Amino acid sequence: MKVLVINAGSSSLKYQLIDMTDESVLAKGLCERIGVDGRIEHKRADGVKVEKDLPFPTHKEAFLALIDMLTTGEGKVIDSMDEINAVGHRVLHGSEKYKVSTLVTDQVIEDIFAFRDLGPLHNPPQATAMKACQEVFGKDTPMVAVFDTSFHQTMPEKAYMFPIPYEYYENDSIRRYGFHGTSHRYVSQRALALLGLPEQESGLVIAHLGNGASICAVRNGRSVDTSMGMTPLEGLMMGTRSGDVDFGAMAWIAGETRQTLSDLERVANTASGLLGISGLSSDLRVLEQAWHEGHARARLAIKTFAHRFARHIAGHAAALQRLDGIIFTGGIGENSVLIRRLVSERLTVFGLAMDAARNQQPNSAGERLISADGSRVRCAVIPTNEERMIALDAIRLGRIHTAAALA
Repeated sequence: MKVLVINAGSSSLKYQLIDMTDESVLAKGLCERIGVDGRIEHKRADGVKVEKDLPFPTHKEAFLALIDMLTTGEGKVIDSMDEINAVGHRVLHGSEKYKVSTLVTDQVIEDIFAFRDLGPLHNPPQATAMKACQEVFGKDTPMVAVFDTSFHQTMPEKAYMFPIPYEYYENDSIRRYGFHGTSHRYVSQRALALLGLPEQESGLVIAHLGNGASICAVRNGRSVDTSMGMTPLEGLMMGTRSGDVDFGAMAWIAGETRQTLSDLERVANTASGLLGISGLSSDLRVLEQAWHEGHARARLAIKTFAHRFARHIAGHAAALQRLDGIIFTGGIGENSVLIRRLVSERLTVFGLAMDAARNQQPNSAGERLISADGSRVRCAVIPTNEERMIALDAIRLGRIHTAAALA
């Protein structure tokens, strides 16, 4: 059983072909500059790399190119596209309608387009990519939409409501939705196995830290609170996003500088966070190097990030009945020894004790405990694998589709 996993953007198409018999990645790649001139970068599991400049007027040509790359020439890993049993699509926003992954139909594609106001940069190109995929594969190959928001649909009302007039929720569905749900779902399942916890008696705080970052409180295997809101802007300070900021402060800035709401939204999304405070970079690796060189604002940015991160972990623990583990994942969570150390130092109130040697292990060590043996709350690093979750959903729902077709 082979699954093609797709993560589409307005001008890009990331893909992985996964053999689900052993969950091995046969090949992965990126089609970029769609609508401009086009380029595909492809890598097989054995390390063979192929790069080509090709015209990609639309996503359809990108799909044709990746199929050609998978089935012919140096990039070949399968004999024909008929070997692909299902296609899984990552989708940013499913609104309140899609609480679980779902088989793609024309109505599903229309709905994803209709949610464009909730995910203007992601939903439209993801729906466009689905239509292009249908044109290339036909409708007999099952396609599955896996929503970043669906894992958080188990949050209670008290967690997802904004404290603003109720009619905004009633009329326009303005509420917290949360993101990184596929990552949080995968990591929480792996954490239960790593820590030897029964799902129905467990409490975890998952920290997905990358250029985008979010916290999720997982009680008995279900999301009960998360830091991102209606958009990915709320919550943690990130690479270029501000996270939580006093709206009154933004209103004051607007009045003093005569900037519009659109101007300030751009500032909050693209010029804030680590970049905004450091004035140097949004890349934590650059800032960590500057930290060691004594760069004062790089140090301030990192300390602020760690402080706000620890505060969010503590706050999300309050949504749990018990706290068994704190789990780091994402590019920063998996790789930054410094961030994990700074955060753990602020969480000693929970009885968390970090083991310095374990924390120093590289991410190549895979899933690993980093807390000391006597720590009241255990702490671990679990590399995320959203593609695996998408592929598993695609296979599961693909079998249902096939069974229905044969009935």
